Amino acid sequence: MVSVAAGAILAGLGLGRRDLTGLAIGAVGGALIYRGASGHCSMYQSLGVNTASEQEHRRSEQAQGVAITQSFYIRKSPEELYNFWRNFENFPQFMEHLESVKSEGDRRSHWVAKAPKLYGGQVEWDAEITADEPNSRIAWRALPGGDVEHRGSVKFARAPGDRGTNVRVVLEYQPPAGQIGRWIAKIFGEEPEQQIRDDLRNFKRIMEVGEVLTTSGQPHGTCTGKGKRYTEWGADGR
Repeated sequence: MVSVAAGAILAGLGLGRRDLTGLAIGAVGGALIYRGASGHCSMYQSLGVNTASEQEHRRSEQAQGVAITQSFYIRKSPEELYNFWRNFENFPQFMEHLESVKSEGDRRSHWVAKAPKLYGGQVEWDAEITADEPNSRIAWRALPGGDVEHRGSVKFARAPGDRGTNVRVVLEYQPPAGQIGRWIAKIFGEEPEQQIRDDLRNFKRIMEVGEVLTTSGQPHGTCTGKGKRYTEWGADGR
């Protein structure tokens, strides 16, 4: 991960220089990215160091994919939350990375989602509901052949004293480009765990408030703290 991160930074710096020194820096960055992605290190090879056992352990971890669990309270009844969630076509309302979800029967649906440029900018898959317990639990999984391998479940448990519902979401997925792809996506600010947290926070707001609150399009000051008056008066204050 460190090799890929350092390599990406050096490659960017090298491309920005546009000279022979930049070319050399970019070459070093490319070598680091290759070292991180492939696991092969020429220096280790020359020294006779063998890290194969460690790499096999990492491959085993990668095969298990990534698991995300989120739990939170919503001031609505389990019945209301279940009915909204059961219609997957509602998901683009609170999941910003989803472009569309189309129902194809009672238990199947087709999903189209935005993705980092690393993955081609868009991914698609078909999913099916594997468990459906009215007002209590829904589970689903992606069907084979799609761009994303994942499965998930959501549980709705009435909170004590009729104070709303405890919603618990579990999502397990295999990144499209493996663990290396997940690390690179994190470096460039597209971390799936953060996306899921933001999406579920939006779900809570939709159910409690009726809309996703945003500051987009609202007036705001400049980074100087002087706002519009600073640009009209000029830097000397006149």
